[in-house]
Amino acid sequence: MKDRSPTVIVTGASSGVGLHATAALARRGWHVVMAVRDPHKAERAATDLAVPASQRTILRVDLAHQGSVRAFVDAFRGLGRPLDALVCNAAVYLPRLTAPLRSPEGYEISVATNHFGHFLLANLLLPELERSTWPSRRLVTLGTVTANYAEFGGKIPIPAPADLGDLAGLAAGFRDPIAMIDGKPFRPGKAYKDSKLCNMITSREFHRRHHARTGIVFTTLYPGCVADTPLFRHAPRLFQRVFPWFQKNITKGYVSQELSGERVAQVVADPAFAESGVHWSWGNRQREGREAFAQPLTARASDEELGRRLWDLTAACVGLEEEAKQRA
Repeated sequence: MKDRSPTVIVTGASSGVGLHATAALARRGWHVVMAVRDPHKAERAATDLAVPASQRTILRVDLAHQGSVRAFVDAFRGLGRPLDALVCNAAVYLPRLTAPLRSPEGYEISVATNHFGHFLLANLLLPELERSTWPSRRLVTLGTVTANYAEFGGKIPIPAPADLGDLAGLAAGFRDPIAMIDGKPFRPGKAYKDSKLCNMITSREFHRRHHARTGIVFTTLYPGCVADTPLFRHAPRLFQRVFPWFQKNITKGYVSQELSGERVAQVVADPAFAESGVHWSWGNRQREGREAFAQPLTARASDEELGRRLWDLTAACVGLEEEAKQRA
């Protein structure tokens, strides 16, 4: 292949953080495979942000549908490009649901999309990352402060905080009527936070299982509060108006979509972020020019036994039991 600019896959790249990360990585010379549900929307968005057509490839994926994830991986392999980095960014947040929506496989939609979809994608693409000759191959996952209260020093209460319990819901198969990982009654906002906590725990488990063997860098990051991202489009209209103002003026945690995308690009591409098994954060009170620092996760999120059980139960839900065991 004549073009040996590095290649990165970014999920959820048609809007918000993923779109701006795409633009920031393209400015650094990367070729970005935009993994999106709506390719036409992604094409318009990338054109609007002046992402050169030569530095982007758009492929469709619905992370909630495991068949779509597998088809995406096949399509990517068909491109004949190496894979040097994977950014697990896409997420759904549906706080107004009164009953769970289900994926084609029958799983609650937030966990199916945000956690199961990315777990399956990352495992299927791990061999591609292993084959890459790029000096610093990376698997970067977007976390959230609401799933890691350690970023607040554990002092600020979070409504319906992420809590996976003993994984009773997953252990019972996670299909109807079960809609929560802990097996308790459905709470849509908590389902999102639980799924993001799973993302962060799983990244640590990827590090424990695969970093020493492969040299791949596994990290998570919280770029700051992107309060006006399309992630919140299903929240109440009053929340969409008040939340950005509150983050800008009261908590000082607000970060623009453009800056958040730049921070994701830093964690993907810059030498300063080559440490594996860490969570990068810029803190909850943003200042111009503030540098990132490695931030601890909660004790529960760092629990190795929980990580192993979550991995095994998730592998069963996405049909990767044998593949996951062989690669452990």
